[in-house]
Amino acid sequence: MDATATATPFSTLIRTASHEQHTEAETSTFMGDLLGGRLGVEAYTRYTEQLWFVYRALEEGAEALRGDPVAGPFIRAELMRSAELERDLAHLRGAGWRAGLEPLPATAAYAARVAECARTWPGGYVAHHYTRYLGDLSGGQIIRDKAERTWGFERKGDGVRFYVFERIANPAAFKRSYRELLDAVDADDLEKRRIVEECKRAFALNTAVFHALGAAFPLGA
Repeated sequence: MDATATATPFSTLIRTASHEQHTEAETSTFMGDLLGGRLGVEAYTRYTEQLWFVYRALEEGAEALRGDPVAGPFIRAELMRSAELERDLAHLRGAGWRAGLEPLPATAAYAARVAECARTWPGGYVAHHYTRYLGDLSGGQIIRDKAERTWGFERKGDGVRFYVFERIANPAAFKRSYRELLDAVDADDLEKRRIVEECKRAFALNTAVFHALGAAFPLGA
């Protein structure tokens, strides 16, 4: 990276470098149809199932990284989503929601990459951590609001608990502190560049899941 890039806060570099991929994910046909109320609750349920596989990979790998100098500072109990996803899925599918549950191939590839980074590359894990959790705290709230209004879930209740961070009283302040962690990440410029590239990969993997869901739920089907 040149001197200008080095002087730019790392959180800014990540946000700007991955902007194109982020926009592509947010504007996918599936998500547009889901948020537009053009798909039924079954599509929302399938999306929630896919999230469970990704977050299970993120959070099963978290404990081993708690003491890592790069990834450790990002392991925060108040962010963990697996328990909330499981509660949502029990509401959406019933107590036997795990029976026959299989990830879409795109989801399996996404979860496998997250798990690989958790095992072998803490910087890559940070990239996936950032793209998921900061997105949940931001755009995820739009999904929660739409889901409540479209399918009648109780406000911040079962079905949308994944999007409710009960242990984060001030999301804006939390996001600021998270960006400060990114800016202070224990990595040189080359490693930071690799982390930025992994952020782009994370968004691409997420977009592939949206495309697969879009194929599974074509509008009007």
